[in-house]
Amino acid sequence: MLDEAATDTMITQISDSLYTHLIKTYDGNLPSAGLHSLDEIRTQAFERFKSMGFPTVKQEDWKYTNVQPLIGQRYSLDTEMPSGTPALDKALIPKLDAHRIVLVNGRYSSELSTDEEIPGLQIMPIEQAFDRLCFAKYFAAYADKTDNPFVALNTASFTSGLFIEVGKSRQLQKPIHIIHVAATDKPLFTQTRNLYVMGAFAEAEIIESFITEDGAEHNLNNQVSEIVLRENAKLQHYYLQVAGPQSNYLNHTEVHQEKHSLYNNYNCSFPGAAFVRNNINVQMGDSEVESHLYGIALTAGNQLVDNHTIVDHIKPHCESYEWYKNITQDTSTAVFNGKIFVRLDAQKTNAFQQNNNMLIGEKSAIYTKPQLEIFADDVKCSHGCTIGQFDNEALFYLRARGISEAQARVLLVHAFAFDVTSRFLNAAVREYVEHLVEEGL
Repeated sequence: MLDEAATDTMITQISDSLYTHLIKTYDGNLPSAGLHSLDEIRTQAFERFKSMGFPTVKQEDWKYTNVQPLIGQRYSLDTEMPSGTPALDKALIPKLDAHRIVLVNGRYSSELSTDEEIPGLQIMPIEQAFDRLCFAKYFAAYADKTDNPFVALNTASFTSGLFIEVGKSRQLQKPIHIIHVAATDKPLFTQTRNLYVMGAFAEAEIIESFITEDGAEHNLNNQVSEIVLRENAKLQHYYLQVAGPQSNYLNHTEVHQEKHSLYNNYNCSFPGAAFVRNNINVQMGDSEVESHLYGIALTAGNQLVDNHTIVDHIKPHCESYEWYKNITQDTSTAVFNGKIFVRLDAQKTNAFQQNNNMLIGEKSAIYTKPQLEIFADDVKCSHGCTIGQFDNEALFYLRARGISEAQARVLLVHAFAFDVTSRFLNAAVREYVEHLVEEGL
């Protein structure tokens, strides 16, 4: 008779898909610190996932983003720390002075993180935060209201992640730099859950870098981050996607804002990770709320980068500003789907959305769908979209003045991206992103 370990190994070997593997190996008794409420949340989430299954291209939100090649593969679900110490050079941002937090395959590494005690700041592995009051209040309170099966799966099965709480009226003097490292010697599926809570009148800056260890095996990463901004809180939040081609990412970010809060998201993807799907949902749950979403996607090879955003204006006197730019090379694909909802009570709303696209590769593709749904009548809203190629006259003008074609193209792309990169408040990150744009070309 086979023991439990042998049975698990056999299941892994015969599984014909990730879905089958997850169903057969799901353990409803994942760590929960004995909290009945968390056990119940996990169980309900897994039932939702089983009923929904993984999305297909027949669903509108996944029309251009086929996950079947990813979920049809076999993965290990074991996210133990790998042997050896991964190099962090790929995440280095010149001139950036920050508190460093490192997650390896989603697990917090105290050895690689800077161990500093900062008054009013709590940073810990999420499994150590289960007994905190704000965890019980905010965990799965917003992200799980969506119909994303990857969120339900993450809620049911996450085993690691990060909890950050910035106390009331605390203003952090240095950014928090979170480095997500994919390092595995076998095909790996990870599920990371993060919860960031900004206290009233608190201010912080969080920079998240995604990198891949040299020689790592194929990996698929399902990450869900819930972010709560209490009254008058301010958060500058950066995503810097510089992982390698072995890595694939499904990132869902759910933001809930209270009165007078400010949330800015700067989302950047560069040549490397084969598959990136970012869902960024901002819920403006109170009046006098402001949010800005900026994005740059520079793609190459057969890469796919898909950015889906939702800005939900629920209360009056709120403002949102969104500007995404895509630059596609080779046979890569970029997708942008931005939705702005203005609810019936959200009078005096000011909402702007813009998506600009540049096709460099003749065989590359861009799919874009900016959307506005307005139910209030006293609002100021606009959206727009453009798709084009290099301006040949501008290219000729630069070459006629002795600039090489390659450098001229870099200058034109820099000029194209400048509208977005100039909005980055952190000068070190702005210079770093501009360098990555040049390097990616």
